[in-house]
Amino acid sequence: MVHKKKGITVLDGIVLTVIVCFFAYIGYRLFYSLNYKWNWSIIPTYLVRFDVEQQRWTANLLLEGFFTTIKISIWGTLLAVIFGFGIGLMRVSPRLLFRLSGRTYIETIRNTPPLVLIFIFYYFISDQFFNFIGIEDLFRASPEQLQSTLAFFFAEPLLITPFLSGVLTLALFQGAYIAEIVRAGVQAIDTGQWEAGRALGFSRWLLMRLVILPQAVRIMLPPLANEFINTIKWSSIVSIISIQELTFQGLQIMASTQATIEIWMTISFMYLSLCLGLSFFVRKIEIRLSSPGERFSHFSH
Repeated sequence: MVHKKKGITVLDGIVLTVIVCFFAYIGYRLFYSLNYKWNWSIIPTYLVRFDVEQQRWTANLLLEGFFTTIKISIWGTLLAVIFGFGIGLMRVSPRLLFRLSGRTYIETIRNTPPLVLIFIFYYFISDQFFNFIGIEDLFRASPEQLQSTLAFFFAEPLLITPFLSGVLTLALFQGAYIAEIVRAGVQAIDTGQWEAGRALGFSRWLLMRLVILPQAVRIMLPPLANEFINTIKWSSIVSIISIQELTFQGLQIMASTQATIEIWMTISFMYLSLCLGLSFFVRKIEIRLSSPGERFSHFSH
């Protein structure tokens, strides 16, 4: 049965008018009624600067912080997916010890504020662990070319310890939520799939890899995309351990220029553009996976 799409109703028009009026009022208060001296001209100067020594334009504080945010988010997301899938599969394991261990990890992380977690991991775990293995010394002792490569993908030697601590904290925090998404996705697959796979002689691992997970991934993708976006937003919290990401750089600029609203609006736009870009990318993947030509075969080969 095909449902005919409805056009815009009178109620829709009223709601839209109210929303437009609300934002118009906020804009009026912000730009005209607020006793604030706007200084948008400083924003471009903190995005890019001209390097006299290299004779070229290069990123300034805000763009440097933006790139650091991207790096933290990428590495944090990759580790979170690894932790999340590992713990999520433990949650659906037939072994009681695995299920209890996974449940303990998830409940501990989800019921602890991320601000507390980041202090615990930075000051009591990561800092001690990374200092014990001498990660900064190893970084400094590496060849200059390798240092440049590592600095490009991670951080400068002086900031490598807090950077890795922030990435690890984000990964462990988001991994708990991803684990629950993985558990729900696997358990959403019909039990008949499991029974049919066992009847064909598949081991549990082979059945999970070839039959269950390919179908579960399509179920997991929308909530996983939400967690990936949350990882980007939560990356701002690592500014409290002096990682020079976007929020940290913004706070530094605000302290010296007093251009509070301009900086916050610029930062918000940069976060928004990053999250919207990720949402668009994931949406493309969802459409591709849901197309007839890309549907998974349950028992191919």
